[in-house]
Amino acid sequence: MDKKIDGATLSLVRGDITVEETDAIVNAANSRLAGGGGVDGAIHRAGGPSIMDECRKIGGCPTGEAVITTAGDLKARRVIHTVGPVYRDGRHREPELLASAYNASLELALKNNLKSVSFPSISTGAYGYPVEEASEIALNTVIGFLRSNKGITLVRFVLFSDRDYGVYKSTLERLLP
Repeated sequence: MDKKIDGATLSLVRGDITVEETDAIVNAANSRLAGGGGVDGAIHRAGGPSIMDECRKIGGCPTGEAVITTAGDLKARRVIHTVGPVYRDGRHREPELLASAYNASLELALKNNLKSVSFPSISTGAYGYPVEEASEIALNTVIGFLRSNKGITLVRFVLFSDRDYGVYKSTLERLLP
């Protein structure tokens, strides 16, 4: 599913982010940049040790912020590592921190002249963020960014499950009928 926003494309696909050929893919990382499970583990396995080598040099990343590394053996040129919030109850700055993770990733892409970015659904796996709430924050943040910034021509959400794809699709249809 594709939607046009001020000359850019916002795209939803079901798939595996590690095979994306966009300029950058976003990793839902932990604050120690130590690798892990889910998307994080898959990106490190597929990209090889050079990604972890750079992550070790960087040292860490606070929740809601982002850092950038090589993409190693991936088809993407760069990996943007961002740390989403662990969901507690939605009243501990989780929405603000999740929006910040998306914004920080897009700002870093723009700063590095990257034209296309692929995102996973940040914080909705092991960090427990309800996908319905997370999709609303993610899509609203990206739509707002694309409307107020030029330079990124494609933002793709790569959703791992049919359920997540369905939730993002219905959210996007509601936000941009």
